[in-house]
Amino acid sequence: MRPVSLDPTPASVLESEKSSAGLRPGKRPKSRPRLVSLDAFRGFIMIVLAAHGFGISELAQTPEQSPLWKVLDHPTVSWIAFHFQHPPWQSSFVPGTHDATIGNAWLHVGVSFWDLIQPAFMLMVGVALPFSLANRQRAGQSPFRRGIHAFIRSLVLILMGVFLYSLNSTSTNWIFPNVLAQIGLGYFLVYLLTNRRLGVQLAAFLVILVGTWCFIHLTPPPVNYVPEEVNAQRERGDVFAPPYRQWSKNGNAFSTFDRWFLNRFPRPNDQGEFQFNSGGYQTLNFIPSMATMLLGVFCGQILLSSVRPGERFLFLLVLALALWSTGVIAGATCCPVVKRIWTPAWVLLSGGYVIAMLAVFYLLFDLWPLQWLARPLVVVGVNSLLVYFMGELLTGWLAENVYRHLTGLLEALLGIVANTFHLLQNLGTPPADAGAVMMQLFGPVIHALSAVATIWLICYWLYRQRVFLKI
Repeated sequence: MRPVSLDPTPASVLESEKSSAGLRPGKRPKSRPRLVSLDAFRGFIMIVLAAHGFGISELAQTPEQSPLWKVLDHPTVSWIAFHFQHPPWQSSFVPGTHDATIGNAWLHVGVSFWDLIQPAFMLMVGVALPFSLANRQRAGQSPFRRGIHAFIRSLVLILMGVFLYSLNSTSTNWIFPNVLAQIGLGYFLVYLLTNRRLGVQLAAFLVILVGTWCFIHLTPPPVNYVPEEVNAQRERGDVFAPPYRQWSKNGNAFSTFDRWFLNRFPRPNDQGEFQFNSGGYQTLNFIPSMATMLLGVFCGQILLSSVRPGERFLFLLVLALALWSTGVIAGATCCPVVKRIWTPAWVLLSGGYVIAMLAVFYLLFDLWPLQWLARPLVVVGVNSLLVYFMGELLTGWLAENVYRHLTGLLEALLGIVANTFHLLQNLGTPPADAGAVMMQLFGPVIHALSAVATIWLICYWLYRQRVFLKI
């Protein structure tokens, strides 16, 4: 079966037969050794995203009087749950506090793992670009044809993002903070930079960061800014004190632009004029997020380089450390670290974290002989767009139906777990009821795992059939 093409971040190492279109008779491109780490990293991110944090945040909200806390430690679960949530506004904090409003600014080096999901997603888009471009060049595609393909891909991603945002509206909701729309808005411009000299790419990276900082920092907050009217709370840290007041939630240059720009589009009848985004996410976030994709391009070029594999790993680590350090310095001196408007300091700090993650995956699955461990992740990574859509559209339906059809089996398995780990005494329930009680207590986690397991099985079947969906 021929692969179907729908994925915005194609696997870095699709076999040469998948890129043979446009070849002259008798010639085939030379395929590169497969870099398992790229698909494995993408698969890891997509599994976590599709599972919506494995239900841990919902589990942590269980009332304190629940028997659940007789078998689990509430503070530990709450600490884990924090890393499957987005902080209210400022994204960096002193490790151990999880409160971005306290502590010395120079010690704000920690971030929520959940905040790193989108940067990792965008980084992988950039990592794949040099590989995709190299494959198309070897296949003999002209620059014009490659450019048209990149432009169409950008447009499709934007429309997909708008579609997902419009699901609960009476008509199309032309709004663009969705991750697919954000990637689409910046993808074509990043593509144009991919085949340029490193000096040009670095200059573009710096222009994006400095330009974003100047635009936000030098634009005063709206005169009529009332935090409570735009879902911003001072006590939650949504409003910064001078000299950073213009970086506050829905009181910054990006939000001002959206109040003008989004009302140029037809609005759903049930929503009226656009006033603010409740989460503080803005259309112009795509500009600094292009810098994150460019970091991916740098990483892709490192992985494509002719240096030894061990040196590639070291280059990735050095780049990660340099970005992380610069992000901490920027956050402490001149620029708040806010993921929701993708501030330059966030680009640097999050870039350090996600490149370090990529380096670890490269070490485990390309330098060490552990490729067999990556297979469950690769199965998902090669169909990342499909997984994203199933996670957004079908997670609830899948979980409900798996739960409904397999209740007896799940109760039996959880009963065995309760008996094996001697939980019955803590739960205060007889052995016959242990499975049902466990199902009730761990419901959010069971629902999430049921959905993601079903998605994985679908991906595994597609993998075995060699069907890879990409744009």
